[in-house]
Amino acid sequence: MANADEVAKLCYERFGQLPRRGKPEPGREWTLLAAVVKVTRRGSSGSVEMEVVSLGTGTKCVGQTAMSPKGDVLNDSHAEVVARRGCIRYLIQELRTAVSGRGSAVFCPSDQRGKWTLQPGVSFLFFSSHTPCGDASIVPVTDGRSQPCPPVASGKGPERTDGGGDLKRKAEEPSEGRNSKVPRLEEQETAETKQEDRGDTEQSGSATFKSHLTETPAETVSADAATPEVKPTGSPDLPRTDSSGPHPRVPDIHRTGAKCVPGGPADPLHPGAGYHSTGVLRVKPGRGEATLSLCCSDKLARWGVLGFQGALLSHYLQEALCFSSVVVGGCPYSREAMERALVTRCCHVSDLPAGFSVRPPALLQSSLEFPFSQAQTELRHRAGQGRVSPCGAAISWCNVPEQPLDVTANGYKHGVTRKTLGTPKARSLLCKLELFHSFLSLVSATDPSSLPDSLRATQLQTYWDYKQAARSYQQAWQQLRRQAFPLWPRGDRDLLLFH
Repeated sequence: MANADEVAKLCYERFGQLPRRGKPEPGREWTLLAAVVKVTRRGSSGSVEMEVVSLGTGTKCVGQTAMSPKGDVLNDSHAEVVARRGCIRYLIQELRTAVSGRGSAVFCPSDQRGKWTLQPGVSFLFFSSHTPCGDASIVPVTDGRSQPCPPVASGKGPERTDGGGDLKRKAEEPSEGRNSKVPRLEEQETAETKQEDRGDTEQSGSATFKSHLTETPAETVSADAATPEVKPTGSPDLPRTDSSGPHPRVPDIHRTGAKCVPGGPADPLHPGAGYHSTGVLRVKPGRGEATLSLCCSDKLARWGVLGFQGALLSHYLQEALCFSSVVVGGCPYSREAMERALVTRCCHVSDLPAGFSVRPPALLQSSLEFPFSQAQTELRHRAGQGRVSPCGAAISWCNVPEQPLDVTANGYKHGVTRKTLGTPKARSLLCKLELFHSFLSLVSATDPSSLPDSLRATQLQTYWDYKQAARSYQQAWQQLRRQAFPLWPRGDRDLLLFH
């Protein structure tokens, strides 16, 4: 099993090697980081090699009215989603070299026509500098540090991403002499948004956060450890109430601005530990407008059954690709919450088609904190820098030969202007349309006699057609939805009919 601190150090070093563009301003802006790490175990020597193949940063997602039927907007720019989509670019590239006969360090032919499987000894693990937003981040308060997906003020209108405003904007309150072009997503500052970017509006606590770089040893959680019952309307296990002293400390949980999906348990909003429901699906908050993006806790749970490769690449793979481990950096953390969010909700799912199974990851935590976390940014903040806020840009890097770096804001490529909207120059390489075109180039590079059976239908034209043609994947998703996630919102088909 991988060492959590080694994984975190590797990912932080990879981030440090990236260009300055899109990175947070030190001491003023914070972000989250996630990465996919390829692990190769050499059977003959027993050595283990780890390589970051995809890395992402980001904390934003667009509102539902900004989603495009052309597939040219990156709807969700949370770090976990960015890292996973960058990994899909990497996997497409590896499959392209495999089908062309040049060999791949990742894939080898399977015993089914047109299908591929992982090379012996190869696996993938997932790293996040913070617990995934949503259910996994509803944890007992043991320090002053806040969680991702903070509550969002609803008094402002949605950020315009349709060309109705200049999308090439600099960060608000730039420091003197600053040349960075990190886009400004916040239109104006109010007392409520000041609270939001400090963390949780419902909690009290010091504005100065403590560093835990060396206090907590790396923690390993076995994938087959006993898992607790899901608590649809309950609360996570909490530390004992400290009744000593003149002001007894009341147990509390970290707040999240992510909202419960309609039709299920709602948040009770009781004081202290009874504020949130747990074990339920949540959508990420947006600025003044509802989003359709499920929280990263929910997406990671889904990838633990369906795989992180998605429907399109399922055409080429004999088995779904699931993460062997999920490693979290130094932050507020609860084993019970991680098990509840990523494992327990799906562990009972059965009757899955061939190639799919419930494969819960091992859960580990590192003691190393991300240098650009909100807590570290607060520590390094200096007077005159303006208020601390989340970075507006999202960075994607993946190990591909062409255009490995992709920096976005507001769902479009960083620096886009109204003049370039609607053109390929404005599109993120991670948006649905770009990934679809990359997949079609893989299909074109495949010898017709070696095409998977599911891609031999002549009527396949749209993105929707190709996704639905991955029948085993869709059957697995149907079983997962029916048995574990019946309230998972169904996507709008009209947003998936692009070519």
